[in-house]
Amino acid sequence: MTHRVHRQFIGLVAAIAIAITGFTAAPARAGDDEVGAAIAALLGLAIVGAVIHDKKKDKKKRHSVHRPVHPKPIPKRVNRKLLPQQCLRSVPTDRGYRQIFGQRCLNNHYRHVNSLPHACHRDVYTNRGWRRGFSARCLNRHGYQLARR
Repeated sequence: MTHRVHRQFIGLVAAIAIAITGFTAAPARAGDDEVGAAIAALLGLAIVGAVIHDKKKDKKKRHSVHRPVHPKPIPKRVNRKLLPQQCLRSVPTDRGYRQIFGQRCLNNHYRHVNSLPHACHRDVYTNRGWRRGFSARCLNRHGYQLARR
């Protein structure tokens, strides 16, 4: 449809240009400004026609090329609730052994220590003094799991 409209438009412009030059035609004289103006008008019309033609070519090229759209690769999602296995310690206390994740080990091997539930933080007294960490049972109740290697 648009292709036909463009052709009709170009034909109409060319017909008007020919009609105007036919009405204003006078015997050619050397150095006449009218002849130069007519040539300039025809040249302008030719340029306009060429521009329209080029735009149509570009439009056809753009629509005819079908490139497959590949989405950006999705980065592998890290499960924040998987705790490093090497940080799990079995600590002897006066009530028996308790499973805790050592604070220092978590700081070194787990990026999201600050997001751990504060309610699970424990200070445990052992035969080697006070140890800080997080209760494994409490963290498990909050949805954290031990990462398997």
